[in-house]
Amino acid sequence: MAKFNTAPVSGTRDFLPLDVLRRNYVIDIIERVYQSYGFEPLETPVMERLDTLLGKYGDEGDQLIFRVAKRGDKLKRALTDTPTEDDIADEGLRYDLTVPLARVVAEYRNQLPRYFKRYQIAPVYRADRPAKGRYREFYQCDVDIVGSNSQMVEAEVLNAGAEVLQQLGFVGVGESGFRLRLNHRGVLKGLMEVAGVPAQMEGTVLVAIDKLDKIGRDGVYQELLNRGLDAAAAEKLLQMLESAPQTVAETLNWLSNELESSENGSRGVAELKQVVLYAAHGPAQDHLAVDPYLARGLSYYTGAIFEIEFIGLNGSGGGGGRYDNLVGMFSNQTIPACGFSLGLERILLIMEERNLFPDHIIGRPHALVTQFDESTVAASLQMAKRLRAAGLRIDLYPDLDRYGRQFKYADERQIRYAVLLGPDEVQNGHVSIKDLVSGDQLTMPIEEIVLWLQQRIQ
Repeated sequence: MAKFNTAPVSGTRDFLPLDVLRRNYVIDIIERVYQSYGFEPLETPVMERLDTLLGKYGDEGDQLIFRVAKRGDKLKRALTDTPTEDDIADEGLRYDLTVPLARVVAEYRNQLPRYFKRYQIAPVYRADRPAKGRYREFYQCDVDIVGSNSQMVEAEVLNAGAEVLQQLGFVGVGESGFRLRLNHRGVLKGLMEVAGVPAQMEGTVLVAIDKLDKIGRDGVYQELLNRGLDAAAAEKLLQMLESAPQTVAETLNWLSNELESSENGSRGVAELKQVVLYAAHGPAQDHLAVDPYLARGLSYYTGAIFEIEFIGLNGSGGGGGRYDNLVGMFSNQTIPACGFSLGLERILLIMEERNLFPDHIIGRPHALVTQFDESTVAASLQMAKRLRAAGLRIDLYPDLDRYGRQFKYADERQIRYAVLLGPDEVQNGHVSIKDLVSGDQLTMPIEEIVLWLQQRIQ
């Protein structure tokens, strides 16, 4: 008999029950916070037309789009000559949740409110090389506001993201905390203008700067040279970035002085000041950090950009920014928009490392109803029905095993309470409860069991 490879496809994962419960715990908090800020849910298809996706993420992003091949006669016709990848495919798996949002706004503009505040929590796909902590399928948790040019929008999405992280247990700016790194595409453009970067090279220079936290200063310098930037301009740009102060106020003042001669830079600094001013009235206040290094590689950003940094750890925990031109690609209108995305996989990993999950994850059974013998099966079934009708999550042991094996099963599932119904309990109208953590056991009238359990699961 052939041996099958039962591992999931490279870059994807199976989620066992505890994994799913933890993910649901985090997603529930994210949804509740997003809804408290007035965001409403949106769902979009996993597949989009290929021309919807291409050209929105830069050349490197386009290479990471999972293409979906044509079907039937269309595929046969495409294969008759020497087809390219674009000839064979006409659809792709969504790369992020922002481009689908832009498409939705263009399609349903007349049905949406003046300011469209939506959240979406869903998987996205990248044809990337799998590595530790890097997957081809992963979840994004987005909030976006479409329709306003005000920097109040940036503050709203930053505060929503900050509140989620705080409720999940990331507090302060110490080792257990996080920073919200801020920058502006206008600031980056102004710095490049002052450094002497040619306008036609700004996009490729941004891609290199975005890798600073991954490959370091020397690596970025070499990449800038490899991309064709003059050595003097590359050196001046990096020196300017390295000379930035540390505090938010000092950095903004420094940028104002450095970019005084740049219209793009001055506008970017002015908008950043407004973002900081508005965000200072919410949960993001103590977590803000202006970082002129921050580039964020996606080409559709037009204004403020931001990224989550977990203190003491490399890599991003999510981010976002303003993208005023993206919706216009689909609607031929300039419609301002801004969004923020939390990286669910990274948050889950760090929460596990820092022991931030509660001991009892909601979703697991509250109690196990055991079996004694054939004479008590009906009583066990009736007990399970009674407890479930009261809103309790109850597992019913299916076989007539000795109690030791039933208790071991409960332990495997981290179920604390076992409900015992032997012949004596059934005859007397009683039920016994065993606390599998403390080992204590007590007997009570059947009528008291619901209240007893409810008082202990709060």
